[in-house]
Amino acid sequence: MTNAQLPSILAVDDTPANLSLLANLLCDKYQVRVANNGQKALDLAFAEPPDLILLDVMMPEMDGHEVMRRLKTDPRTARVPVMFLTAKNSMEDEEFGLSLGAVDFVHKPISPPIVLARINTQLQIKSWLDFLQNQNTWLQQEVERRLAAVTRLQDASIWVMVSLAEFRDECTGNHIRRTQEYVRILAEEISHLPQYAELLTPEYIELIAKTAPLHDIGKIAIPDHILLKPGKLSDEEFIVMKTHAQRGDDMLARAGTLMGEEGAYFEMARQIARFHHEKWDGSGYPDRLAGVAIPLPARLMAVADVYDALIARRPYKEPMTHAQAAGILEKGSGQHFDPDVIAAFQGIQDRFRVIAANWNDQ
Repeated sequence: MTNAQLPSILAVDDTPANLSLLANLLCDKYQVRVANNGQKALDLAFAEPPDLILLDVMMPEMDGHEVMRRLKTDPRTARVPVMFLTAKNSMEDEEFGLSLGAVDFVHKPISPPIVLARINTQLQIKSWLDFLQNQNTWLQQEVERRLAAVTRLQDASIWVMVSLAEFRDECTGNHIRRTQEYVRILAEEISHLPQYAELLTPEYIELIAKTAPLHDIGKIAIPDHILLKPGKLSDEEFIVMKTHAQRGDDMLARAGTLMGEEGAYFEMARQIARFHHEKWDGSGYPDRLAGVAIPLPARLMAVADVYDALIARRPYKEPMTHAQAAGILEKGSGQHFDPDVIAAFQGIQDRFRVIAANWNDQ
């Protein structure tokens, strides 16, 4: 083993004779550095943390106890084991030293065989602790890597589902992009309200935006002659069309079961798919929910979806201007839409304009 591969020990003592004794005792088996005061010891330890520190307690200016406190509060040296070297041998002294984080005590005058044996024991313990720490780090990285792979697979699967719905609908992929961003900025805006601050964390908002593209997934199940009809639907056809909300919920429930995922992602996606056509006054579908009984993500999606439908060109209608669409949304506050969400829309409607322009269908 080369000298660079030997365990490193920092010996700290204000008495030159003691440092010389320790250096001679340890130099054959260890890399040894010495410090004759507390500040120098800290400088050496912070610059290159050793595997073990032998620390004198009674030193002028900065005693061993203060050195220990500073070592333990610095992340570079917090895990370095420290053995106190001291002429103090009372039980109270040892209890106090252990409370500061010392791993052992060596009483002066030192016994070389005892010092070597205790150093060897502490270095073995540190070696195992380092091994466990490295294993834990590796395991955490491996878990994160595998979770990232699962997330990518999940995202790809979801986008396949979204694409299937897109291909059969008159809506474009830009409708998906636009509504996703509308929902995101609406959620961010109302997160400043006291009643939503706790719920609408950045992570929750991201989950809403991530699942928003699935709001019309149930349209996959609607027959072409209804879904693609260029004119107004008959009453009977509209009844069939309205089933897409329930069917979307059913599809996502089955998808979650098949993918072994029953957590927040599919729960959020199901809420948006099922309830985004509910209305604040209880006149929507499929469950005629009213007010805050409608999940918040669906209330956000309702505003985003209707706004985008109003400004979009369809085979059966011309697009509205932003002002026209905004007027309809505002008129629907408290009837079709959550008043809080409409108030949020009013505050950021210029950002809606920007999103609509950036992701237009031309």
